[in-house]
Amino acid sequence: MHSIATTAKPSILTRTGHLSPAASFYLLASMTVSFLAGSSAPTPLYPIYQAMWGFSPVMLTIVFGIYALAVLAALLVAGRLSDHLGRRPVLIVAASGQALVMLLFATAESVTGLLVARVIQGLITGAAIGAVGAAMIDIDKSRGAVANAVAPAFGTALGALTGGIFLQYLPDPTHLVYAGLAAIFVAQAMGLRFVRDSIAPQSGVLASLKPRFNLPRATREPLLLAVPILLSVWALAGFYGSLGPMLMRGMLHSRSPMLGGLALFVLAASAGISVLLLHRQTPRVMVMLGAGALFAGVALTVLALPRSAIALFFMGTAVAGVGFGTGFQGAVRSVIQSAAPHERAGTLSIVFIISYLAMGVPAVAAGVLLAQHVNIIAVAQIFCAVLMALAGASLAGGAVRYFR
Repeated sequence: MHSIATTAKPSILTRTGHLSPAASFYLLASMTVSFLAGSSAPTPLYPIYQAMWGFSPVMLTIVFGIYALAVLAALLVAGRLSDHLGRRPVLIVAASGQALVMLLFATAESVTGLLVARVIQGLITGAAIGAVGAAMIDIDKSRGAVANAVAPAFGTALGALTGGIFLQYLPDPTHLVYAGLAAIFVAQAMGLRFVRDSIAPQSGVLASLKPRFNLPRATREPLLLAVPILLSVWALAGFYGSLGPMLMRGMLHSRSPMLGGLALFVLAASAGISVLLLHRQTPRVMVMLGAGALFAGVALTVLALPRSAIALFFMGTAVAGVGFGTGFQGAVRSVIQSAAPHERAGTLSIVFIISYLAMGVPAVAAGVLLAQHVNIIAVAQIFCAVLMALAGASLAGGAVRYFR
């Protein structure tokens, strides 16, 4: 009799019909990537919308900034919802809603339609981003913290690059890119039906909708120390998301559609790669490294802008991206490691409230300066000076804590 050796292959489904923890984790990470890709995909399309509908550069920054403010509003109201209702129902509704938002983008016929789509997109993202981040940490605390820093960066990079590729090489990009994203969101909503919820529902669902900053006591000091780096890295993202396309076109004297998302892609890609390479460092080291890299990268950008030195600009962007990735990863880990499971979504929501406030408000302020006919290079230099001051404050605070 011959014996036949068999090797059991890991299944993505458990005996109960749910996705395995590993498969669930990757599905959740893909949601973070696609949600952020959906938010950055319109970036290279903005100049096309601007040419079609004739709105001003000021309105362009408002279109960008209003998304961040909508995310902020949703985080304030619904950021803790999944701590009470459960992760899965919140995320199923959010993924389905994102698919509908793509339809709004595809059918927009004016800047008003674009604004409506951005607001609803921001509200849905804000309601979901804390839930999906907490769900990944529920499954694997260490990998979840890494994914919470890597996935948004890669999603932002992927969305900007995808939007540019569709615009440059494919027909009808202002419809096709959104159709592709909508299909992904529908697939994710279907997949979530097979994910086992990581926490049991709790009472207080309606009370959780009341806006409040109720941080767990153990997370208050770490969050306070993380504020300068959170402000600086997300204001950096706002800078590239709102002014990046205009700066790129001006420096290269080109109207190539690919350029609209290129700077944001380089920033986000370098952020994601840096986190993958350096995530084993301690949170304190990550924050210090992030602040230092952001300061140096933005300094290079400041030197490049008046000279239209495109190579130096991209070098500065890549270095600043390292600061974005490591700084945000260190901040998230330093705060979330002290939160209990039923506190994670609420705690992450407060982290993202600070982050999106930092991303949206400076972008709108830049639009106000442009409305007063301030040169775009001068606006960018002012923006960069503020970023360097925030990064310097984070470095100084870290040094004081180290030698204390």
